[in-house]
Amino acid sequence: MLLADLFSMLLRLAELAFATITAALTGVYLHAVRGSSSWDQARFIYTEVVAGLSILLAIIWLFPFSGSFIHWPVDFIISVLWFVAFGLLVNWLHGSCGYVFDWTGIDINSNDNCPEWKANIAFSFLSAICWLVSALLGIYWVHRHRTTYANTAPAGTTKGYHNRRWYRSRY
Repeated sequence: MLLADLFSMLLRLAELAFATITAALTGVYLHAVRGSSSWDQARFIYTEVVAGLSILLAIIWLFPFSGSFIHWPVDFIISVLWFVAFGLLVNWLHGSCGYVFDWTGIDINSNDNCPEWKANIAFSFLSAICWLVSALLGIYWVHRHRTTYANTAPAGTTKGYHNRRWYRSRY
């Protein structure tokens, strides 16, 4: 399972990078509009909170331990939170910069904010995908190890985890 550990670490690094970029782009916008109503900026505050939570969890779970795979429900929930943030940002843009994933005609040195918004939306979407893949990898890992353990249970015992105390577990 070295390959799964390595892939999980790469996913966590990608999650960390994408959340950091999204937090930075959203933070720049929130700093620029400080003093305005918090209700008007709720979708950006939500995105910033999801990005901060993602950064924290990605750093904690970055280290490749087999226990990091059992957090797949949290990975799935974070993925859903990122998809919601993606939807809120796309809804706010509301076609004012053209189609969301149309990257043609974007000039980096222009005074237009469309490239920043499209980058923010793209990185929130990529973060949601990475968290979803991480959850699927965790489900696969947990399912594989449960069936492996159930098939190697000692003779005379019932198969499964319920016959061992927590302090006598193999894994």
